[in-house]
Amino acid sequence: MFSLQFSLLRRGPARLTPQQAHRQTSDGPAVLLDVRETPEWQAGYAPGALHLPLSRLRAGAALPEAVRGRPVVLICRSGNRSRTAADLLAARGVAAGDVVGGMTAWGRAGLPVTGGRGTGGGTA
Repeated sequence: MFSLQFSLLRRGPARLTPQQAHRQTSDGPAVLLDVRETPEWQAGYAPGALHLPLSRLRAGAALPEAVRGRPVVLICRSGNRSRTAADLLAARGVAAGDVVGGMTAWGRAGLPVTGGRGTGGGTA
């Protein structure tokens, strides 16, 4: 399913539901990249997600090594910044998509959230 969604990226980044994103980053080849700012990240994030704020991506920061060469699913609080990040990465030739509704929708879907200390967390 994921490869099909990302094969359509030539027309623009994929939009994924939280459930699709969870499946693709848990069982599939994709990496979940959280683009919220550090205080938001520390409030709670999806287990296994990597962190790189959109502000750093816009400034030209390189992707984390674990992301390179793999499809990327971007997430933020509500889905706005992750959509911007997906567009930015797609323009750089990265297979990218974003989570519609962000961490807010992720939490509402009952998907796992980890706090900054590795315990159950919330989202900001």
